[in-house]
Amino acid sequence: MAQVSVQAAAKSSAHTVATAVARLFYVDHLRAALVILVVLHHVALVYGAGAPFYYTEPPLTDPLAYLVFLVFVLFNQAWFMSALFLLAGYFTPGSYERKGSGSFLRDRLIRLGIPLVVFYFVLAPLSSIGFWQMPASLTGITSPLTWQAYPQLLGMGPMWFVALLLVFDFGYAAWRALTRNRAPSAAREFSPPSYLGIGIFILALAVASYLMRIVIPMGREVLDFPTLSYLPQYLSFFVLGIVACRRNWFRTLPGSMGITGLVAAAVASILLFPLALSGSMFSLDLSNSAGFVGNGTGQSAAYALWDSIFAVGMFLAAFTFFRRYLAAESRLGTFLAQQSYAVYIIHTPIIVFIAVAFQSVRLAPLPKFALVAAIAVPVCFAVAYLIRRIPGVSRVI
Repeated sequence: MAQVSVQAAAKSSAHTVATAVARLFYVDHLRAALVILVVLHHVALVYGAGAPFYYTEPPLTDPLAYLVFLVFVLFNQAWFMSALFLLAGYFTPGSYERKGSGSFLRDRLIRLGIPLVVFYFVLAPLSSIGFWQMPASLTGITSPLTWQAYPQLLGMGPMWFVALLLVFDFGYAAWRALTRNRAPSAAREFSPPSYLGIGIFILALAVASYLMRIVIPMGREVLDFPTLSYLPQYLSFFVLGIVACRRNWFRTLPGSMGITGLVAAAVASILLFPLALSGSMFSLDLSNSAGFVGNGTGQSAAYALWDSIFAVGMFLAAFTFFRRYLAAESRLGTFLAQQSYAVYIIHTPIIVFIAVAFQSVRLAPLPKFALVAAIAVPVCFAVAYLIRRIPGVSRVI
């Protein structure tokens, strides 16, 4: 469950910090909502978003459906994983200070490392069965599935997020060691971030993303990481979460910033998103869309600026919305929050098996997406609940 450590006192002769712990239910609810969005994102990949997945269902002959899925996936990609990194970063300092360096790293290895290994060696091969359910004309697979293929089925899949978070956590511990474990010396009152500061952050992030995508264009897989082109965004949001913890921004951020963020995200989507994809304003003609992925193009610059504005704006909007309207404890919210990490780990093979089971159902892509999504989300949470009931599993997930 989400917890926040609040600086209460500091003694001049010690680095120990007394903390009061309060549960932030709206953060739990926001994290659960983001995980649900991850599940929907991957269901969309099954039915025609144009990105690789363990199972896709061709042929896609509906241009409108393709456009809807593509926009949905790109809008998700622009912000939802960065939001998860920010939430993770927010709770990192408190966890480190409560446990100390050794216990903190052991806990990270248990909670992140064990699921990563399980997915790599078990759930990834199960998910990969979907490749053998697709036409050979698409996959190039002509031989039956046998144990000899097992080494080719290994991989991180969506657990790249967990792997990268583990790297960030070790990096945080190293930074604390280099700074001699220095913590804030006294409780202080901090003002929320200024609009100027947010604007500078967005511009710096856009420049860093643009430069990163010259080296690693969007869509290029590196070391089993499918979205390493977003590394500047992921790392900066994780660090931003740490800063937000130190400055108590989750409690002091004004609601008006959420409205401003939503407006900024909408305006950027109207002006910059079409320009990035098509090379012209107010047009989503995809015949000239290759330039947005990177390689130093003008479209890539527009896209980097758009997804930087969108990522910050959408997080501000979502966070302030959940803090205002979904801050109270509820049985449903608690249930979803408790299972959300397990859902993230197990959802891929579940989506594949459900999609394969509905392979013969004759529906257009959009209604079929809605049908499978409506089944996959509750099934993922139900299976996660059952898995977490196994003795010892809840200690890990």
